[in-house]
Parts: sequence; C-alpha cells; structure tokens
Amino acid sequence: MAHYELNMPVTEEQVRKLRINDTVTLHQTLYGIRDATQIHMFDHNRKTRFDMRGHAVVHTAPNVKWVGETQAHPSGYAPICIGTTTSARMERFTRPLMEQYGVRIIIGKGGLFAASAKAFADLGGVYLAIIGGTAALETTWIEQIEEVDLDDLNPESLWKFRIKGFGPLLVAMDSHGGSLYTAVNAAAKDQRAGVLAALGVKS
Repeated sequence: MAHYELNMPVTEEQVRKLRINDTVTLHQTLYGIRDATQIHMFDHNRKTRFDMRGHAVVHTAPNVKWVGETQAHPSGYAPICIGTTTSARMERFTRPLMEQYGVRIIIGKGGLFAASAKAFADLGGVYLAIIGGTAALETTWIEQIEEVDLDDLNPESLWKFRIKGFGPLLVAMDSHGGSLYTAVNAAAKDQRAGVLAALGVKS
C-alpha cells in the first residue's frame, strides 16, 4: 500500500502505478458528472468544450447556489454541498468516457463492474472509492466552481471544480484487474460457507 499526491491531469503511466488499497489525494482540477450528463453526451451526441484528457470525474449532482459571476465565483455558482452518488447506474459510460474524452480516474460510491474493469485494464484507468455520508467533508476539498457546461441539465451539468487536497481516496479498482469489490465479495462468501458448516447447515 502506498499514498500518492496527484496534480491533475495525469498520465497513463501514473495511473498504472496505482494498485488496489493504495490511497490517492488529488489537486487542481476535478470534473463533476452524473447520469443525465452522460446520457446527453453519449446517447444524444452532445459535446462539451472541456478538455478532460488525463482528468478525474466524480459522480455527483451538487447542491449549488447562483451568486452571480465574480472573481471568487467565476462560474456564477457557489458550492453548497458536493457529495458523491452511487456509480453502478453509470457503468455503461466508463469506456466511452475514457475512449472519447481521455478520462483516467472515476470517483464514486459502490464500485463498478466487469465492463469498467476491462476498460481500466485496456486503457489505463482506476476507480477511487468514497464512502457514503461524507458530502460535507468533500465540499471542504473544493475551492471553487471554475466553469460549468451543459447547464440546462442543472444540477446534472458538467462541472469544473478547482480542488485542493481532494482525499485521501481509496483505490478500489485498478488497471491490473484488481477490484476490492470482487475480493470482498469472495471473502464474504468463504466466511459464510465456513459459518454454515460450523452450524451444520448444508449450503
């Protein structure tokens, strides 16, 4: 296990150094994205002006407040609460995010599945996990909402956050086929079988 401080964007080489159980803290830029954002990008062929090559995205639909465009709030929005949502619904978007936009890191809750694991291995990506209930803490890691695109989808717009010390986050899926979700599931099944055997229950 190792800890990495990463200034965004990152290279494929940097991402492939990460292994499950490592921890990562991100700096500089993070993009917020969610279901509707990706449905419009990939199902309705809408494009974004943002260059996300080598960047990280977090599965979120933040609670924000319109305060008008100022030096402190160049997008016009102030962050109120920026939490993370469950990733499973967005499984089908992992590969197109990586292939078409060059995204390297996905942040979310609950993990992703086999298709995403294959995309991480093929293209060089990782999944960083956040536990539920930490939105208040996550919000303190975001210094500013710099820009917003596809804002007719608000709050499921495409958000560009300026971040400092976003983490530490746990590497839960890596580019080498490692997944804490499959490992924990297998261990739980083994323990269950052992407990049932000890109780004399046939499984």
